Amino acid sequence: MSKDTVVAIRSPEGIEDPLTELLRKGARQLIQQAVEAELAELLERYARQVDEQGRSAVVRNGYLPEREILTGVGPVPVKVPKVRSRTGESVVFRSTLVPPYVRKARRVEAALPWLYLKGIATGQMGEALEVLVGPEAKGLSASVISRLKREWEAEYAEWCRRDVGRDRWVYLWADGIYSGLRADHQKLCVLVIIGVNERGEKHFLAIEDGVRESTQSWREVLLDLKRRGLDVPPKLAVGDGALGFWAARDEVYPETRHQRCWVHKTANVLNYLPKAVQPKVKRALQEIWMAEGRASAHKAFDHFVQTYQAKYPKAVACLEKDREDLLAFYDFPAEHWVHIRTTNPIESTFATVRHRTDRAKGCVSRNTMLAMIYKLGMSAEKRWRRIRGFHYLAKVIEGVKFKDGIEVSSNTDDNRDAA
Repeated sequence: MSKDTVVAIRSPEGIEDPLTELLRKGARQLIQQAVEAELAELLERYARQVDEQGRSAVVRNGYLPEREILTGVGPVPVKVPKVRSRTGESVVFRSTLVPPYVRKARRVEAALPWLYLKGIATGQMGEALEVLVGPEAKGLSASVISRLKREWEAEYAEWCRRDVGRDRWVYLWADGIYSGLRADHQKLCVLVIIGVNERGEKHFLAIEDGVRESTQSWREVLLDLKRRGLDVPPKLAVGDGALGFWAARDEVYPETRHQRCWVHKTANVLNYLPKAVQPKVKRALQEIWMAEGRASAHKAFDHFVQTYQAKYPKAVACLEKDREDLLAFYDFPAEHWVHIRTTNPIESTFATVRHRTDRAKGCVSRNTMLAMIYKLGMSAEKRWRRIRGFHYLAKVIEGVKFKDGIEVSSNTDDNRDAA
């Protein structure tokens, strides 16, 4: 195999790393931002120089023809800007990130995760960017790196102020994301909320840092959403067992119903059991949330309690205390069940953040961490699809009743009375 051969790096299980897929979609913008930051530094060096008419001596002058760089995440089109001098001085912009004639970045697969996770720090990004094109990138200055980091943080700050009241938000998912990264000597927790609008589109609504998912932290997040336009309470909120979120939700959106995440609850129950019995218990739990209707679910629930109460009372108590919240999804369209039984939209998006930041035990600033989470989130959001059965959302908004996932009509009531 030649040195220039590009191969896909896969996880040990043979499944492509989800972060690589995200980076493939965002690589073009990422590299272009870095090149533009380099150009801005060059123009800043000549900012005080003017020609005889008082105009800037060095100005932008379009772009070189677009070319592709073959990277470990696929071909990435790049446009390198040009400059011209009005004073006759020879000034040429040379990108250290994408030098002339470079067509391959042999180790970009390793570089881009660093850019997102460890490379955002000024002192480390230079090392990460150097991996893109080899020794040619050594000239990338710390000021260019700082400018790029400020751009990401500015994007995030602007995103946090946007109006969310233009859409009607029907469902919310909420979760706290912990990582191995630390800020100001504290382990970082990021509070994340994803919403589904009336068209079935999923979007991030909040990405904020919090203090161990406390009620006050969640209250601040929800009140900020309300201030930014989320005045009408969502119909359902899906979350784990963190009491802080539910207490805050009861204050800010008391009309919004609870749905406890089955993935989190299953993990919580299994924690009270020996490993030898966990597979069997997991199947028993699945029989509850996979039941066709609420009555069948309650029957499976009661059977679980009777089977394991005597030997594993703590596991049963952990499950029983959230019985009603675990079965709330039966009052919503069956097509939506796969989406609203768990907080999977958040879990799947940030699984790689947990995995990679646990290995990168660096210390970052609060703004840097939030900007990194925001960039990953926006990349993931671009490939999200509308939820199944999105046309039922209008009926959910109107307050149409659903029983065991089926719309309750007047004919249904008449048949029930006749029976």
